[in-house]
Amino acid sequence: MFVGMWMTWDLLTVNPETPIDEIANLMATRRIRRLPVVEKLPNGLKLLGIISHTDILHAFPAEINPFSVVGADILAERYKQSGEAVITAAEIMKSNPLTVTADEPIERAARLMREHKIGALPVVRDDVLVGLISESDIFKAFVSIFEASSPGKRITFDISQGEDVFFLVAEQAKKHKLRVITYVTLQNHSRPLCVVEVIGPGVDAMLEDIWKSKHAVVSVINVPG
Repeated sequence: MFVGMWMTWDLLTVNPETPIDEIANLMATRRIRRLPVVEKLPNGLKLLGIISHTDILHAFPAEINPFSVVGADILAERYKQSGEAVITAAEIMKSNPLTVTADEPIERAARLMREHKIGALPVVRDDVLVGLISESDIFKAFVSIFEASSPGKRITFDISQGEDVFFLVAEQAKKHKLRVITYVTLQNHSRPLCVVEVIGPGVDAMLEDIWKSKHAVVSVINVPG
């Protein structure tokens, strides 16, 4: 589960001189919440900063909704009539944003987002922008861990005894001719748990053996395929 497996590769970007009305229009029409600000170099795009949906809201006059059908046009016309200096991406972007690389574990990206209360991270390689990973991408990755392609059962049981239960699960799967779809241990949970999803007719027998091994079964749920 690496960042590169889940990030968006095909990015929309803006340059530092892009007016905020154009950025607002781009966000509204393409339904995106963040845009990297870049400088084009011979070897790719150099990341300068990032602009969020919230940055645009704060930059627009309070009486104009930047993401309405005509919001960006109203501001552009106001600039034209008043002769005011147009606010650009460079003025409102967050410079030197936190970044990750495509080969980093996805949980590091999730941890950075949580700790810094941000919704996305640019992905770079040798200082060149290659993608963006967002909260939505993290959710998709998480769902994929537990999403089954065939009907089965998800068993959650206590592993507070501290032993490596991988061998117990493998032995039970072989003994009862079950196919293991998902195997996850939650060591940092308030109560250490193992979550295993299996497919096959021998689930009840496996449950009985888990109880006999003195691991309390917390839950058993049917998982539709």
